[in-house]
Amino acid sequence: RDPHEFFRRTFLTESLKGLLATAVRRLAGRGGDPVVQLQTNFGGGKTHSMLALHHLFSGVAPRSLPGVDEVLAAAGADPGAPLAPVRRAVLVGNKISPGNPVTKPDGTVVRTLWGELAHQLGGAEAFERVRADDERATNPGDALRTLLERYGPCLVLIDEWVSYARQLHDGSDLPAGSFETQFTFAQALTEAVKVTESCLLVVSLPASDTTASGGAAGSPHAAGAAGADDAEVGGLRGREALDRLRNVVARVESPWRAASAEEGFEIVRRRLFEPLAGPEAFKQRDVTARAFADAYRAQRMEFPSECRAADYERRIRAAFPIHPEIFDRLYTDWSALARFQRTRGVLRLMAAVIHSLWESGDRNPLILPSTIPIEDPRVQNELTRYLPENWTPVIEKDVDGPNSLPLRIDAEAPNLGKLSAARRVARTVYLGSAPTTAAAHRGIDDGRVKLGCVMPGETPALFGDALRRLAAAATYLYQDGARVWYATQPTVTKLAEDRAEELRRNPDAAAKELEDRLKADLRSRGGFDRIHILPHSGADVPDDLDTRLVVLPADYLCSREPGNAAETAAQAILESRGSAPRLYRNTLVFLAADRVRYQDLDEALRQFLAWASILKDKEELNLDPHQTRQAETRWQAAGDTVTARLPEAYQWLLTPEQETPQSALAWQAVRLTGAGGGGGAGVGRGAASRGAASGAGAAALAERAGRRLCHDERLVPFLGGTILRTHLDGVPLWRGEHVAVRQLVEDFARYPYLPRLAGPEVLARAISDGLALLTWESEAFALAEGYDEAAGRYRGLQPGGRTIDVPPESTALLVKPDTARRQWDAEAPPPAPPASLEHGTGLDGRPGAGAGADKGTDTGAGTGQGTDAEPTPALPPEKRARRFYGAVTLDTTRVGRDAGRVAEEVIVHLSGLIGARVTVTMEIAAEIPGGAPDNVVRTVTENSRTLKFGSHGFEES
Repeated sequence: RDPHEFFRRTFLTESLKGLLATAVRRLAGRGGDPVVQLQTNFGGGKTHSMLALHHLFSGVAPRSLPGVDEVLAAAGADPGAPLAPVRRAVLVGNKISPGNPVTKPDGTVVRTLWGELAHQLGGAEAFERVRADDERATNPGDALRTLLERYGPCLVLIDEWVSYARQLHDGSDLPAGSFETQFTFAQALTEAVKVTESCLLVVSLPASDTTASGGAAGSPHAAGAAGADDAEVGGLRGREALDRLRNVVARVESPWRAASAEEGFEIVRRRLFEPLAGPEAFKQRDVTARAFADAYRAQRMEFPSECRAADYERRIRAAFPIHPEIFDRLYTDWSALARFQRTRGVLRLMAAVIHSLWESGDRNPLILPSTIPIEDPRVQNELTRYLPENWTPVIEKDVDGPNSLPLRIDAEAPNLGKLSAARRVARTVYLGSAPTTAAAHRGIDDGRVKLGCVMPGETPALFGDALRRLAAAATYLYQDGARVWYATQPTVTKLAEDRAEELRRNPDAAAKELEDRLKADLRSRGGFDRIHILPHSGADVPDDLDTRLVVLPADYLCSREPGNAAETAAQAILESRGSAPRLYRNTLVFLAADRVRYQDLDEALRQFLAWASILKDKEELNLDPHQTRQAETRWQAAGDTVTARLPEAYQWLLTPEQETPQSALAWQAVRLTGAGGGGGAGVGRGAASRGAASGAGAAALAERAGRRLCHDERLVPFLGGTILRTHLDGVPLWRGEHVAVRQLVEDFARYPYLPRLAGPEVLARAISDGLALLTWESEAFALAEGYDEAAGRYRGLQPGGRTIDVPPESTALLVKPDTARRQWDAEAPPPAPPASLEHGTGLDGRPGAGAGADKGTDTGAGTGQGTDAEPTPALPPEKRARRFYGAVTLDTTRVGRDAGRVAEEVIVHLSGLIGARVTVTMEIAAEIPGGAPDNVVRTVTENSRTLKFGSHGFEES
């Protein structure tokens, strides 16, 4: 709160000096970066840097602030001159509610971040510039630029923006606006600051997701890992918000880095210790540093090589009274943990350590890793809160505590006990190895263990003996050559984690496993003709007429942002097949993995492969039966996890859409909800069988995608004949007075503004459906075998109102009904007198058309066959036939075929007559010279009775 005290206790690192100098230049209108993003792990000094900016431009004379003279000199400013007045706006995301408007003392009601920004810069007057956008929760756009110019110079500090953004919804149901509007505002703000000469925007963002690694989210250690004002990312929504903000700010930001380990010495010393008082204190510090440096040089083979350099003595003096090894471990190993606060975490830990040592009256010359009182609950909490769970029992059993193994070893060996050697070794190993158990190069070597333990006058070999005793008896202490480390897992589990970590550096194995799982079982295709799994390029996806699903590789992940990697890859495949342009662009839909969810799938794949490799190498690893059973159980569980996470990851369905032939192609991204989609048989069956588990994922993916596309009408499995006629007339698709069936098949496969058919057979069924309509003249079309250009007529022209199967590869033509009617009318013969007619018998014995019917001839509209034959004149009504009878012998090997032809060529015409009553009777007679077996007699008799035969039965002669 006090600028003078703040700068007295603050060590100005090179990074902080550069930030302050940039701010001085920028706010004076003399250049400088417009936007600065402070991004480090939690506790990396982001908030402290913002406080420094806030105090520097608080109106206090800069000369009165310790260390600021150097900043002003670097900025080219006059140290004696006051800084120009600067308006400051501070937005802290976790202190502002997106759902509750705030009423200011002057009565102004503020709902959004831009409203809060305007009010802080210029009160009610400035707020009026964005009032309308604040009330509607819409991005103020260019009003931000005029606001910043009017009330500049201005300093805008935004902290915990991710905490604020992740609370917003996709809809605009909150006063603060929608999730998407927030990032539109972020882009507008950064652009406005960029073009405003005397305005500086400083944004703090966490460097990584604290829930993505380290410990389980929701655990006691995860909760509270960051301080009350820490910007935790917060789950999937937070990850997306962080990613979006990074992309927006990164376009105009300037680089910024946190304090180095060397600078950390001075930061911690100033914050936790009073300055050394007088020459005597400095002398004692130098004597202590010299004693340690001499001890390291005297036994140089026992310690790391850097201890031999003269510079190490300087480091001891700089870090006094804390040994540099503590800072090295904290800044190198512990700061790699996602939730460890790089500066604040070191301060919290060392404050607890110093307080505990002060209370116990510790008289050691330096605070070494071996003197950190891990048994103290306050210190232990600081050392376990950043780690996964289950470290507390490890500490109590193998590191430090009243019943721990090191205390027992010290008690049993007097030469070790007088120096508490085993306890000191255990503390040093824990500090150096606990945060590296998941790393490929875990633990510390024995030379660094001795560096953390030995004080001047002590024998390093004594601590080497203590380490050997611990390694031989400890439950959780592992040793590989000269390196040692603590871990919480049983040996087999730890081995699996190590192998999974190695697979992180070899992503090809996980990619191959993913491809195998997707390819294993494609029997259930979800309505698609084929599924293309992880194509490397468009050349791997054929240019065919059938609709197919393309599952994109994990290199092309999808998110809400337009132009993401998946959309770009899908666009490339859609546009070309290799070097040739793709013709049939309405036949492809794409399935892509979510950018956030794929991390979980990749982790599960690596775990599965790791356990599989352990089982494969169980003989070489010399696993006992218990460890083998444990490995098998974990392998099966890992397979179940992969199967469950596969549909969770591959949840984005990308389809190319085009509203009209003239509009541009656009991508529609739809998220598939629900794990497994309800159709993937085997999703919950387990993975004991590799084939059963691996195939379920692909089946579920295709079925979910197919169901969603059909539900959204982006994939059409059935098309009615009248709908087809609508598209023929609406686009239009006619080529003059007709269009070829094959041409229609290609049109629907080519153009995204037409319905996406499941395949050419859908169009074939639609054509047959249209031809079968009795109302075909108004709602469908006619069919012709071809068109005679010379004669100007259609060959084999057939009307609708009948069932005609038209294959997709047919060369037939669909003809406009009015065109077909004109040809029939033009070719209709003139009526002839009834007296000149001659007819065959077969209709009640009167003159009729029985002979013609037997031959398939038509007396009027007909079947479309025989239109070129000599026409038979029509009879007057009183002379027409009243009854038809006929009998035909069918081929017993082709009964279905022949009966179908009779139905199409005869029965359908008779039953279509108004008032006609048509009866069809089947008569069967069989002569069996050798006699029928009993089983055939029973089967035929029972089936005949079931089919309600009239008179039936077998006879002996």
